[in-house]
This record gives sequence, C-alpha cells and structure tokens, in this order.
Amino acid sequence: MIALPKSTEFNKRIPKQKFYENIEISPPVKKMFSEQVKNIYWRNKIATSTMNLAEGKEVQEIEIFEIMLNTSEINEGLLRQIDKAIPYHILYLLQYQDKYQAWICHKEAGKPGAKANKVNAYYHTDWLAKEELPLKVIGLSIDKVYESFVRQIAGDSLGSGESGESLKASIDRDIQRQALQKQIDCLLNKIRKEKQLNKQVELNTELKKLRKEMEAIAWIK
Repeated sequence: MIALPKSTEFNKRIPKQKFYENIEISPPVKKMFSEQVKNIYWRNKIATSTMNLAEGKEVQEIEIFEIMLNTSEINEGLLRQIDKAIPYHILYLLQYQDKYQAWICHKEAGKPGAKANKVNAYYHTDWLAKEELPLKVIGLSIDKVYESFVRQIAGDSLGSGESGESLKASIDRDIQRQALQKQIDCLLNKIRKEKQLNKQVELNTELKKLRKEMEAIAWIK
C-alpha cells in the first residue's frame, strides 16, 4: 500500500468509543460512526523519531489511520470531526470489501485560544485495489512528505507543485476554481432555460467573464 519502514508501524486498534469520549460530537455524527465505521486502526506514524526525515515547520507527524467501513460511502463530516480534534496530520486509508480509498485534508493549526484546528478541503482517490493506490513517500522533511501525499491524492486538481507554488496556494486556488465552476454551471442552466434573447445575451456576457476568471486561475503544473 505505502512502502514504509517497520519503525513507523503502530498497528493499534482504536475503539470507536474512544472517539466518543475524547471528541465533542453531535448525536448525528455519533450515529454516522455507528452506521458507517466498522473498525479503526492506527497503522503508522511518520515522524522524525520513526523515519530519517527532517523536522517540519508546519507538520510534526503524519498518522495513518485505516478505517474499515460498513458501506462504500463515508460522510466527510465524520473525518472533519476527527481532524479538528487531533492536532496531528492524518492520512486515512478507507477499506470496503477488497477496495481502498485514500483521503487527506489540508489542515492548519487553529488560532491561539481556539479549541479546534482549521480543516480545509478534503481530497480522495477513487476506490482502488490496495496495490493501485498512488502513494509514495516523496520528500526529505515531514512537511514535504505531507505535501506530496496531498498532491498525489488530489491528482490534477492541485498539480505537481513543480512550479514552486505552495500547497496552501494551490488549495486556495482549487477552492476558488470549484466555486467558479459552480457559478458557470448555474449560468449554463439558466441560459438553456431562458427564452428572451436580450436576457440570453446578458447571461452569456456574464458567462464569458466567469470563464476568463477561470482561465486566469488555471492550476500550474
């Protein structure tokens, strides 16, 4: 799945009740835990103490959680709740039957005094066979390994980062791109339904403007 040294292995089962006890969750989220999650295992810890990597400025450790599911879908809010409560960065490997998905988010430390971390966009792979997951340890520091995991999982959405653009900048741009795409899709739908020619012209002018904005923020390879 991921070629990691034995020194990173943890392989500890975490009872779901531990999350109920240590994380402030609402009854709906608790219900999601019960219905969607079968078992959770803390498989690996990537840190300077477990691998020959330089310390990170933003990422101290990367925990790898394997979550066995009762269903082929998981509610993102469930993972978001875990990420907000746990200060370390987490790579999730979801298993359903004989297929796997890798999930990861961009997470930043909360502001001083804040109870939770700031959790940004999530990215995930398709359901794949274990050996097909596109995950390799790339980088000489914890920061770079984490960035590489996010970019590998996100694929074309973020680009490779070879341009030198920071991970946060790539993600901010992708969030902006997604928002623009929603506006474009909405406009296209309005144009298809609009009967008045003058209104169609007005909507198409707005559409061209949005498409130019989209071109301006196109991701850099």
